[in-house]
Amino acid sequence: MRMPRRTKILATLGPATDRPEALDAVLAAGVDVVRINLSHGDLEDHRRRVEAVRSWAERQGRRIGVLVDLQGPKIRIERFREGPVYLAPGDRFTLDPEVDPDGGDRSRVGVAYKDLPRDLAPGDELLLDDGRLVVRVVQIEGTAVHTEVQVGGGLSDRKGINRRGGGLSAPALTDKDRADIVTAAELCADYVAVSFPRCADDIHEARRLLADAGGHAGIVAKIERAEALEAAEGIIDAAEAIMVARGDLGVEIGDAALPEVQKQLIQTARARNRVVITATQMMESMIENPIPTRAEVFDVANAVRDGTDAVMLSAETATGAYPAEVVGAMDRVCRAAERSRTVTVSHHRLDEQFRRVDETIAMAAMYAANHFHIKALIAITESGGTASWMSRISSGLPIYVLTRHSETRGRVTLYRGVYPLEFDPEQEDLTALKGRLLSRLSAQGLVCRGDHVVVTHGEELGAAGGTNTLRIVCVDDYLDQ
Repeated sequence: MRMPRRTKILATLGPATDRPEALDAVLAAGVDVVRINLSHGDLEDHRRRVEAVRSWAERQGRRIGVLVDLQGPKIRIERFREGPVYLAPGDRFTLDPEVDPDGGDRSRVGVAYKDLPRDLAPGDELLLDDGRLVVRVVQIEGTAVHTEVQVGGGLSDRKGINRRGGGLSAPALTDKDRADIVTAAELCADYVAVSFPRCADDIHEARRLLADAGGHAGIVAKIERAEALEAAEGIIDAAEAIMVARGDLGVEIGDAALPEVQKQLIQTARARNRVVITATQMMESMIENPIPTRAEVFDVANAVRDGTDAVMLSAETATGAYPAEVVGAMDRVCRAAERSRTVTVSHHRLDEQFRRVDETIAMAAMYAANHFHIKALIAITESGGTASWMSRISSGLPIYVLTRHSETRGRVTLYRGVYPLEFDPEQEDLTALKGRLLSRLSAQGLVCRGDHVVVTHGEELGAAGGTNTLRIVCVDDYLDQ
C-alpha cells in the first residue's frame, strides 16, 4: 500500500457532485475536506451534501472534514434590462445604488453595495468582473458614480466590483453571514471560512457568533482584500487557518504581486503555527477539459513546495465536467511535488525557544524522526495541538493522530501530513493501543518488521494539554505480543 498523500485536497461540492455515483467517485479519488459554499444553494442542499459525505466516509472507515464558506459582502453590480452590454474604451458608465436593480443599460447599472459612493473619489479605478473591465471614477454626484471605461468588454448581471488597491469598507460579516454561522453550527462544520476580513476583530466576531450558536469549528480567514495584507499577522493569529484566495486578492493588488504574496503568507502562517489553504483557479481548465494545463501543474506543485497544507478546487468539482478526474490529477501532482527534497527537509524554528512542554515534545519528535530511521509518528492527543506543531515541520513521514474527540478528528483533516484515527482511552491502556495501531499499519503495508515509530502522549491518557512523553518503539516489540 502506498504512503498517504501529505498535502490535503479541499473540494467544493455542487451540482456536479450531487449524483451519488459522482460524489462517490470524487471522494474515492482522494478528497480530504469538502467545501460547502453558502453563496449558492439552500439549507436543504447543504444538509443533504454533508450527510452524503459523512455517510460515505463512515462506510469507508475514513474521516472527511467539512468546511463551510460564508458568502461575505457581495460588492456587485445589479442586472441589465435587456441582457449583457458591451462597454468600449472611452464610454461613460454610471454605477448607482439607486438605479432599479433590474433596470441597467449601456449607460448605467444598479449596485448592490449601497455605500460604494462614500468609499470612492475621482481618479479611483474600479475593476469589474474580476478585473476583465476597468473603469476610472470621473465624478460622484449624490449616489451616482460616473466613470470612464479604460478597459472595455462584455458585462453581464451580478458581476463583482473591486477598487484597485482595496479600500472598500463593506463589513466582513453581513446579516446573511450571521444567520449562516448558525447553519454551520447545525451542520457540525469542522471549519468556517470568513470572507473578506479586514482585521483580527472580524475573526473574533465570527468566533463569538459561532460559540453562541454552539459550534466548535476552526475559523479560516480568507485573505482576499488588499488591506488584509497590512493586518495579516493579526488575522493569522486570530484564526486557525488562512486561505490565500487569489481571485479578489489578485484583482486588488495586481496579478504580478500575487506569487510573492502567496509565498509570504504561507511562510508567515506556518511560522505562527497556522494552517494554509491555497485556492482559486488551481486547475480551472479542467472545468471543461479532462487534463490540466502545464501551467496549472506547476501552480499546484509550487504551492506544495512552498508548504501549503491544502490545495482547493472550486468550480472544477462543483460544476465541472470532470470532478473525479480533477481530484485525481491534483493528487498525482501533489504526490510528485512531495518527493522533492525541499519538501522533506526542514530548517523550521531551529533558532527559536519553545514556550510549552507539549510544543517542545512535538518539535523533538520531528527532529528525531528526521534524523533517525523513523517510518511514522503517532500522536495520542485530545486537542490535536501536538499534531499541529508536528505538521509545520517539513518531512516525508505520516503523522497519525489518535483522539477520542470527533471535533479534533475533523480539525486535523486539514493539517498537512496528519491522519486522524479514533480510540477510547477508557477501554484500552497505552500498550494495547500501540499494539492495535501498529498491527493495523502493518496490515496496510505502512510499517514493517524492523521499523521504528515515534509515539507522543501524556502521562494520563485523556488529559488535555498534557503531552510530555516521547518514545521511539520498534514495531517488532508489539507485533510479537
